[in-house]
Amino acid sequence: MSTPDETSVSDGGWSPSQAIIEAIAAAEGIDVTDVEPPEYDPLFTVVNPEALDDMFSTTVGGASNTVVSFAYEGYEVVVRAEGVEVHERSSTDSLDRSVEG
Repeated sequence: MSTPDETSVSDGGWSPSQAIIEAIAAAEGIDVTDVEPPEYDPLFTVVNPEALDDMFSTTVGGASNTVVSFAYEGYEVVVRAEGVEVHERSSTDSLDRSVEG
């Protein structure tokens, strides 16, 4: 198992969708405002950001076992109540989109 390239940890008032964009920007070494079209696909092309934020709004503080993972911009994104991790995807990774809860 590899270590995450970037991790954004929940601080109690977090937005998973914003944390994903921040983690991608950090992994790419760019400013968060640069993660936008046309260079980057909108996050909503792979996941509903509002639904994702709502799903984790009641799980702040790590009280949930919910995990959402999906591919976005060459990274495997993993969202948990504790925070967001992004891992670079290799060309052999499968496109596994899962929701557990």
